[in-house]
Amino acid sequence: MRVDIINLGCSKNLVDSEKLLSQLRSQGIKTRLDPERVNADVLVINTCGFILDAKEESVNTILEAIEAKKNGQITKIFAMGCLIQRYRNELVPEMPEVDAWFGVEQIPEIVTSLNLAFNPEILNRRTASTPPHYAYLKVSEGCSRNCSFCAIPAIRGKHVSRKMEDVIEEATYLAGKGVKELLLIAQDLSYYGRDLYRKSMLVPLLTELSAVKGISWIRLHYAYPESFPAGLIDLMQSEDKICNYLDIPFQHISDKMLKRMNRGYSKSDTYKLIRDIRAKLPDVAIRTTLLVGHPGETEEDFAELLEFVKEARFERLGVFTYSPEEGTRSGDLFTDDVPEEVKQDRYSLLMELQQKISAELNEARTGQVLQVIIDRTDGEFYVGRSRYDSPEVDQEILIPLSTGKANPGEFHQVIITKADDYDLFANLILS
Repeated sequence: MRVDIINLGCSKNLVDSEKLLSQLRSQGIKTRLDPERVNADVLVINTCGFILDAKEESVNTILEAIEAKKNGQITKIFAMGCLIQRYRNELVPEMPEVDAWFGVEQIPEIVTSLNLAFNPEILNRRTASTPPHYAYLKVSEGCSRNCSFCAIPAIRGKHVSRKMEDVIEEATYLAGKGVKELLLIAQDLSYYGRDLYRKSMLVPLLTELSAVKGISWIRLHYAYPESFPAGLIDLMQSEDKICNYLDIPFQHISDKMLKRMNRGYSKSDTYKLIRDIRAKLPDVAIRTTLLVGHPGETEEDFAELLEFVKEARFERLGVFTYSPEEGTRSGDLFTDDVPEEVKQDRYSLLMELQQKISAELNEARTGQVLQVIIDRTDGEFYVGRSRYDSPEVDQEILIPLSTGKANPGEFHQVIITKADDYDLFANLILS
């Protein structure tokens, strides 16, 4: 039997697909993740149901699989993940060609549907599909926040922290496989441990992870601004393994919009948090996401958001336009009253501003010596990242092959020679 898996959506979905991969390969099943061309007995599609574009991509992928099944490339189709969790009742009658449907956290049911035995003993020994020197490490599931625009709690449920010993066991296993960089992911890192230990345990967890042999970098994604973990910045100051990198999704700055979005913090809270972080970690890279076009967002609210970006000068920034989601407070109670063209204009204005800021910040890096990890080669360049860059979402450092010998997964010192808006160029410093 051959099983192909197509993974859609975020890095948290990818970890789920990797865990399924481990279960199948441990029993001798030939399995591929995201193959260029599907040709399998069973195709498993791990779907995303978070925003409109992601839902459309998931549905289109299932439809393409149905055509491939008609053409004899696939014998069976299994659909799993967030889209199925949310819309199973609507999808099943519309797509009878799909052989089985699974929501989130139903990997055991998928395995048994293939007439195999699910093995809980290997849950913390997953097969990473990323380059061998880095891996995502999911520390919790779900979210207990109640942001009015977000459907994640309805899809993934309330926040459930993994036991610290399980996270450490998985990190130790990954390090033994050659992983040097751990990317901690959760819907809300700030909440980690509160459900299980009745207090935030992110700092103790990071302390334990920093002691894992073989791990050189630890990177933090999605730390919620409200109840930001006490002691985290102090630990980042003292522990060299934890990268000076924080992914904090602020979403907006207008007090009116933050209240309407039910974010649980204010404009003044936001500015204070950023000031406190930069005071202790002046060389930190802060990544954030912002949402434009939420119901009720006026030109004045958007002007505040522009000013916020000008003042905060984020090193990394992503912007999303609002789309109403069924079952959310914003989708159910508010009229989607910001025209689509206005949303797109606001998106463009923010990204144009960020492009200018990014160019200025990059130019300031010229002449600096940075430690980088080499991810791959591309044409005439090594492609690397610094402590300030996460894979897939952030900028890269391009190093001419002609400047010396390097291999993917190795750390090197480089000197920055040139800056673009969203990339840096460097030469290897040879010892």
